[in-house]
Amino acid sequence: MSHAYLMNNYFNPNSVYTEEDFRRRFRMRRHVFERLLRDVQQVNPYFRQKLDRAGRLGFSLHQKVHKEEYLREPNQEDLNWLIRKAEDHGFPGMIGSLDCMHWDWKNCPTGWQVGFNGRSRKPTVMLEAIASYDT
Repeated sequence: MSHAYLMNNYFNPNSVYTEEDFRRRFRMRRHVFERLLRDVQQVNPYFRQKLDRAGRLGFSLHQKVHKEEYLREPNQEDLNWLIRKAEDHGFPGMIGSLDCMHWDWKNCPTGWQVGFNGRSRKPTVMLEAIASYDT
């Protein structure tokens, strides 16, 4: 899907889908989604739009956000800090609490349905989160 199509449907001021449509599909308000995109872009260079080998702009942040990887992996310093904090709370060797969930994506755009098919053969979005003691 092209960046222009995505922006025209969901993110431009006069987009095809209304703010309410966006909230129903993505389970959050558009401005919250945009803030998350900006924050992720600051943390992970993968999400910055770059030139490809031919000198053309590559995928945009909005296009990349649907990939499998969202945030950077923790480095050794991060892991040591998480392990120390978990030990302080009585959980030696633990870096965080993992949670995963599948959400049925009732209003998944037709063109995206093949890429988001879940176990139930319906479009789903899988959310994975690891939370440290303070998040």
